[in-house]
Amino acid sequence: MEILVCVKRVPTVGGSITLTADGQAVDTRMSGFTISPHEECAVEEAVRLVERLGGSVTVVTLGPAEAAEQLRACLALGASRAVLLETSGEEFGAIATAAALASVASRGAYDLVLLGNEASDTGDYQVGIRLAHLLGRPVATGIKALSVASVANGAPGLVEARREYRGVAEAFRLPLPCVVTVKEGINLPRYPSLPGRLRAKRAVIEQVPVSAAPDALRFRGLQVPAERKHAATVLGRGADAVPELVRVLGELGVLS
Repeated sequence: MEILVCVKRVPTVGGSITLTADGQAVDTRMSGFTISPHEECAVEEAVRLVERLGGSVTVVTLGPAEAAEQLRACLALGASRAVLLETSGEEFGAIATAAALASVASRGAYDLVLLGNEASDTGDYQVGIRLAHLLGRPVATGIKALSVASVANGAPGLVEARREYRGVAEAFRLPLPCVVTVKEGINLPRYPSLPGRLRAKRAVIEQVPVSAAPDALRFRGLQVPAERKHAATVLGRGADAVPELVRVLGELGVLS
C-alpha cells in the first residue's frame, strides 16, 4: 500500500503569540518549528498501516529549505521517502497549497493520501478537501479511527473511517484511492528510535522548487485576540477587612 502524508512546518509556540511589526506573520525568532499534532498522528497512522499491509510512506511538505528538518523527523518515525516543495519563504494560501500538493499526489500511484485535519497555525481546514477535489477522489475529514479492508484478491480496496460529530458517531466507507484528514487522538505517535534518527539524517530529500500560484484569496494580516484581563480588589488589611469581606460574601450568596 502506497501512502502519501502531507505535513506543514509550523511554529512551536508554548507561550504568548507575538506578531512581526507589519502584522504579516508570527514572530518565530524565540521559538522553534515542528509539524502540527494532527499531522504527526497522520504520519504515525500511515506507518502503522504499512507495517500491517506492506508498502511505503512518502511525506511531503510545502515550505522553505529549513522545512527539511521536519521531513527528517517524519523519516525518523518510519516514513520511507520525503519530498520538499521548496518555496522562497512566502506563505501559500489554501488554494495554492492544495495545487502544489496535488502536483506530487497526482504523479505517484498513492492508494491513500493522509493529512492533518487542520494546521495548528492557520486552522483553516481547507487543504484536505481542496486537494481531494483536485485529484477527483473521495474524502473524509476529522477522522478518529481508520482501517483498511481488502477486496477479493487480498489487495486493499476500502477505507473504513470513523469520527464523532456533535456527540454522534459517524462511519464512512471510501473506495481507494482516497483522501483522509485525521485528528489528534487517532493514535499515540511513537518516539523516533536511534536507528531511525540516523537513517533520517542520511536520507536524501527530493527538492522541487515551486512558486506561489495566483490565489483568489488575499491575505490582509494577522491579529492576536485581546487577552482577558483579571483584576483583584484589596478589601482591606488585617481585622479591618473582615466587615467588607462579609459583605462581599453575602453578595455572592456564599453566606446563609
